[in-house]
Amino acid sequence: MDFKKTYVDMYQTVIREHEKVFELLDMDQLKDFMDAIIKANKIFIMAGGREGISLRSFAMRLSHLGKETHWIWDDTTPAMGEGDLFIVSMGSGDVGMFRYIIEQASKTGAKIAMITGLPEGKLVEKYADLQLFIHSAVYFSTGAYDVERPQHDIVKTMQPMGNLYEQHLYMLLDIIVILLKDEMGQTYEDMEKRHRNVE
Repeated sequence: MDFKKTYVDMYQTVIREHEKVFELLDMDQLKDFMDAIIKANKIFIMAGGREGISLRSFAMRLSHLGKETHWIWDDTTPAMGEGDLFIVSMGSGDVGMFRYIIEQASKTGAKIAMITGLPEGKLVEKYADLQLFIHSAVYFSTGAYDVERPQHDIVKTMQPMGNLYEQHLYMLLDIIVILLKDEMGQTYEDMEKRHRNVE
């Protein structure tokens, strides 16, 4: 095996996959998602596994933008209510262990924003006030939750399981933070002043 050629082929393929996913993002959904963040009193964030790593990084950057942001699993997370925003990432659109939390959140009056690779997922259809649809292959995309894969423009991947969605989530959310910084009239220096200063 030509190791270098395989490496080059692989990273070029991954880059092309992400380019296609970026190109398919709905700009109206993106704007609605950003507007909801700007307007929110408090922001609550939840995701699991590798998606959770991406969302936790997003929570950190939102706090650097001056938004009161809470990772849902933390013991210091306060009560959720009207005027707040609950952001959930579920690539497959229906994660069993999230059902109770999302159901309870829906009773608080908070707006629920779901990032997903399957808009027809049961939890997305039932509870999402707004969604951000990432057009990528996701883990458990067919059959796992009795949801057939719809005929969307889905970017297929040479990567395993949910890699493409999870990677794309991280990059997209970083770009959204930069867009929010501009929309909110802030600078990188403003963000740096809010960074933890005891490390």
